[in-house]
Amino acid sequence: MRRKLVVGNWKMNGSLAANSALLADLSAGLMSEKIDCDIAVCVPAPYLAQCQAALSGSALAWGAQDVSIHASGAYTGEIAATMLCDFGCRYVIVGHSERRAYHAETSQLVAQKTVAALQVGLTPIVCVGETLAEREAGRTDVVVGQQLDAVLALLDASDVAKIVVAYEPVWAIGTGKTATPQMAQDVHAALRLRLAAKDAGAAPMISILYGGSMKPDNAAELMAMVDIDGGLIGGAALKAADFLAIAAAA
Repeated sequence: MRRKLVVGNWKMNGSLAANSALLADLSAGLMSEKIDCDIAVCVPAPYLAQCQAALSGSALAWGAQDVSIHASGAYTGEIAATMLCDFGCRYVIVGHSERRAYHAETSQLVAQKTVAALQVGLTPIVCVGETLAEREAGRTDVVVGQQLDAVLALLDASDVAKIVVAYEPVWAIGTGKTATPQMAQDVHAALRLRLAAKDAGAAPMISILYGGSMKPDNAAELMAMVDIDGGLIGGAALKAADFLAIAAAA
């Protein structure tokens, strides 16, 4: 049975002072509340050292929001996977819709980043999702399927079970809109079929997170769906009470 996973994506938010307060509140909440799921935060790279210092030995894991395909070299501004390991990262987000849209990341590049993360033992959270125009055109399954297939094409069967997939309908990120639980479940089920086509044994073990404006008031209903294994949380991850409530719902 898959264990639920709730991951906060801080995006480009935070400060040393604000992070300190948030991490303290999250750590206290995890000790005092009955939360039975895996939980992590993916933070801006400058704050990885702060997370390592504050969270080492706690139940709250941490990770990064991007990684380079290169191991080292003349790639100014890039961050190698081994560097993330130096700061104790467990997870790294790859292919977030904002990276695809604002930095022109292709599915092939996302696949290479996935491989780079796996090679050093990081767990890549592979994001897929469609725009509103693509959904209205009835192309959701085609779009997210092609995005996932590009990643699976570069993976050995032995590595498939080591990834996490996050479905994030682009039209539901930061807009206040959200897919109904059944809409989200339909896409998650289709993604699991894609995973099964690559490795039927691994597919039932892979966590598929929902990343479209999950909040405390809809988290339980979404995560009650058979193929929704947790959430990739944006804005709500910046508020300890909200983030802990989502984790409790898991």
